[in-house]
Amino acid sequence: MTQRSSPAIELVEHDGEVTLSIDGEQAMQAWERDLMWASADMLCEYGHDFYEVGLGLGLSALRIAGNPATRGHTVLELFDEVEDLFRARHPELPENLTIERGDFFHRVFELPSESVDGMFFDPALDMEVWTDKELWAATMPQVVRVLRPGGVFIPFFSTKPELRWQYTPHFRRIRVERHPYTAYDTTTYTYGTSGDAYIQCFVKD
Repeated sequence: MTQRSSPAIELVEHDGEVTLSIDGEQAMQAWERDLMWASADMLCEYGHDFYEVGLGLGLSALRIAGNPATRGHTVLELFDEVEDLFRARHPELPENLTIERGDFFHRVFELPSESVDGMFFDPALDMEVWTDKELWAATMPQVVRVLRPGGVFIPFFSTKPELRWQYTPHFRRIRVERHPYTAYDTTTYTYGTSGDAYIQCFVKD
């Protein structure tokens, strides 16, 4: 199994903080908005058809779909509850935005070759998945296959200034932008609650 099944999912709003919680863990928080928007805007520089893995709070999904360059944007989400929470807050979605259900580590093998200009990658994964070298070695060539020439793969931002080993062997060109961030005092998934975040954009030659 590559991703957790039947977790407890809830949207927690407290003292002005908004957190998507999965099994009691912080999966995403609303303070990420500017970084998600910057990632989405970068993605949209590279074409018209996009794919996103992980809906979360929908910050990047709506930004990508709302970009004038975007012709179509598909989001793959594993959990029904995440989509239900998103739709409750956004009952009317852009016509070019499609939300599908599925496990990315299976679905990526089914996606057509050279079918998208860019992929944004921000799923909630267990640490055992992040550290599974065989899984990433099998998955990333499929990601490259799905991208059109000149297309890009943009994972969620990092607050640590290092390239992610899961992706670097599969791309020759990598664009990195540094952005300041301030998280909530209660945020636990960043290296500190303020500083610099790094958006990594992997370009297919």
